[in-house]
Amino acid sequence: MDGVLIINKPSGMTSHDVVARVRRILNERSVGHLGTLDPSAKGVLPLVVGRFTRLAAFYSEADKRYEGVIRFGLATDTYDADGEPLGPPERVGFSPEELREAAARFVGKIQQAPPPFSAKKIAGVPAYKLARKKQDFELKPKEVEVKELEIVSFDGERAHFRAWVSSGNYLRSLAHDLGQALGTGAHLEGLTRTAVREFRLEEAHGLEELEAKSFNLHNTSYQTLDQGAAGNEGLQSLFLHPQLVLPEFPAITAPPEALVKIRHGNAVNLPYFPQPGAPTPHHAQTQNARVSGTPAAALPTLARVFENQTRLIAIARRIAGTLFQPKVVLI
Repeated sequence: MDGVLIINKPSGMTSHDVVARVRRILNERSVGHLGTLDPSAKGVLPLVVGRFTRLAAFYSEADKRYEGVIRFGLATDTYDADGEPLGPPERVGFSPEELREAAARFVGKIQQAPPPFSAKKIAGVPAYKLARKKQDFELKPKEVEVKELEIVSFDGERAHFRAWVSSGNYLRSLAHDLGQALGTGAHLEGLTRTAVREFRLEEAHGLEELEAKSFNLHNTSYQTLDQGAAGNEGLQSLFLHPQLVLPEFPAITAPPEALVKIRHGNAVNLPYFPQPGAPTPHHAQTQNARVSGTPAAALPTLARVFENQTRLIAIARRIAGTLFQPKVVLI
């Protein structure tokens, strides 16, 4: 079973926990995630399954969108609601306008230090292990980009926000730093990831739904072949359509005679390639716009190669003209 499965991760589970559970449900060892989500956070966790794990490298730098709640007046050692207070609650006296002005200063490229309770490693040891032992260490700030930070509402203590950030951002650090800037302290009280690049929360499925539709291959002897096929089809329906994966790359349909060459990683002439300046397919524009809010990017040198419009079989690099070299083979 190959494809992309978007899971609506519940709070209280690590991303690794979700991967392990999906491996058991699908009876598939090759399952990985495209970007860790904190255990206390919920929302979009894209999983690549089977041969599609080979696509993970294309998502190493993926923008993400979030909605969440920041509670002001109380800082914690983990920068979220699971941590211990760093002191007594403080009075919150700033106005919604002052909050929005402070938030605006965090938009753009900023220096951000990871939370002390994070998986960042110090001399090979995860920071959270050192923090639990109350050992002194320093996490160096790194440059990240906050593309949007909108304060949706503020009740005098809690702010509901929306954020669009680059890869590597810690929303916990953003909440903590905003509290420090306003002089009251703050922590991230709740967080939902609503998108990872082209993957949206509306397309996500719960683990219970996945289990309900799963087909246990070990029990096929108790079912007819037709029942087994129907079970697999029901499970496959939860996977994202391959045409919606990596929509920034143009799509090409390979003729039957090219499949053997592609399977063996040999260069092949493909019948169609948009000329420079030609529009990206409509579905790619839609996928890009719904996450980034910007038009589709200029035509890249990479392309998605399909068999019969529905089966993604390779990511190929154009060498010259219509000659392509498979870069990642999925068959």
